[in-house]
Amino acid sequence: MVETATPRRTTNRGPGRLLIAVYILFAIAATSRAALQIVTKFDEAPVAYALSAVAALIYIVAAIGLARAGHTGRRLALACCSIELVGVIAVGILSLADRQLFPDETVWSQFGSGYGYVPLVLPMLGLFWLWRTRDTAR
Repeated sequence: MVETATPRRTTNRGPGRLLIAVYILFAIAATSRAALQIVTKFDEAPVAYALSAVAALIYIVAAIGLARAGHTGRRLALACCSIELVGVIAVGILSLADRQLFPDETVWSQFGSGYGYVPLVLPMLGLFWLWRTRDTAR
């Protein structure tokens, strides 16, 4: 019996390109917002603005991981999407439970409501895409 090799799916093809584009868009938006907030009014809400900078970094690295594909890229994207999901949920809960902890919004405040809840859905889509494109020939 001859086995036919199935083509390896990569994270940077098909719908993965759209996912990468959204990560890049959010990387630009979060980086711009965090930079402006840190430069102009960091003393007003240092935790919120630092978290926006962390979110921006995670979006950048996730986009790179998804675009790079391969084993290392996948691991990088998996780590970023996982951290992002935990971060969005944790910050979302904390921002609703204690509004004084976040006197100004972050990208992840209230589960990303300021960004149409895309920050909550994006890591789920990223994790789904990583699962969908996994190498099953083992």
